[in-house]
Amino acid sequence: MGTPRYYAGIDIGSTAVRVAVGQKLPVGEKEQIHIIGAAEVPSEGINRGVINSIEDAVSSVSTCIEKVERMTGVPLQAAWVSISGSNVMPMESKGVVAVSRADGEIREDDVERAIEAAQTVAAPVNFEILHVIPKTFTVDGQKGIKDPAGMNGIRLEVDAQIIHGSSAHIKNLTKCVYRTGVNIEHVVLGILATAEVAATAKQRELGVAVVNLGGSTTSIAVFEQGEMLLTSCLPIGSDHVTADVAIGLRTSIEIAEKVKLSFASALPREMTKKDEINLRELGADEDEVISLKYVAQIVEARIDEIFEKIDKELKRIGRSGMLPAGVILTGGGAKLPGIVEFAKEKLRLPVSQGYPVGVTSITDRVNDMAFTGAIGLVQWGANGDPAAESRGGFMAAVKPVAAVAGQLKKWWQAVRP
Repeated sequence: MGTPRYYAGIDIGSTAVRVAVGQKLPVGEKEQIHIIGAAEVPSEGINRGVINSIEDAVSSVSTCIEKVERMTGVPLQAAWVSISGSNVMPMESKGVVAVSRADGEIREDDVERAIEAAQTVAAPVNFEILHVIPKTFTVDGQKGIKDPAGMNGIRLEVDAQIIHGSSAHIKNLTKCVYRTGVNIEHVVLGILATAEVAATAKQRELGVAVVNLGGSTTSIAVFEQGEMLLTSCLPIGSDHVTADVAIGLRTSIEIAEKVKLSFASALPREMTKKDEINLRELGADEDEVISLKYVAQIVEARIDEIFEKIDKELKRIGRSGMLPAGVILTGGGAKLPGIVEFAKEKLRLPVSQGYPVGVTSITDRVNDMAFTGAIGLVQWGANGDPAAESRGGFMAAVKPVAAVAGQLKKWWQAVRP
């Protein structure tokens, strides 16, 4: 047996920095990710997915990495890092190439060339390519081909989705990680990594929306026939619920957060007028008895707004109420009692909570939806490992832009004092 290969995911969010470390273990004839450690610390210097203080953000990331290293006894050398927020822009593109072999048989290198041709699209100013996602191929006018390798033809086309990230945002994010002494394998769009473990291949084939309810943003990815139809980030999340509760109860954010975590619900109709709580029990300076039905009404109003915006995104691609595998809610905000029932009524779709699928663990963090993103990055790393045989996940289709990680490393070495 050689040295075990470890995969680490660093999910830098507005509310918390989360790190997960895993390795592949054989399960029958297949291999499965086994999480050996996961930790989180409150994030500082990050707002709405964007870094606004490098020093504070480095401190948060460094503290979280140290916690995981103590837990696992494994020094973290490299990691897959998530990027999210409004600084990510998807764009459709097309690549066309002539098949190189005289007998017209399409090889893997022809497919690679077609995908590279799709990357020649002019990126928006101050943006760079994060992912190239081939959607469908066309061979000599025959459309809708998933994998053209081995077919015969003269002209090969690919319809691809290019995901761009803001150059400044990527550099600030990578600087935070490099300054902790950890190398970056790839920068991955957070919602894609989350979908990798929250949704099965069958669900992505049927049609599913993965919704990550974060602290200050809500990310959405919609899949159908294995393709990604939409990725979007809304500037609204569970921190806004806390703020509403604080305003409605005229109390501090700290007390409002405790009320939300312990007593809030998205369904006021399930509360009675007799359900009450004294804020002094949660640390308030004076006695103040509040109605939990009133709290639920405040929460419901904000949750209604979030799902209204999600439905608007689904309408944009003609999938409102039209996804057979429904909606998978994940992230810390998905823990709110009553949110699944509320979402079913609002979106007119089947709704479930998204725990990581096909992952084992020695820690209970694997059953914490707030860690789905970090665990998704570990799975993404394992699937993207050249030594790994893909398990047919969405990752199999996504071409990581290796140049980005390489360029960033060179840039960091050049600017480092």
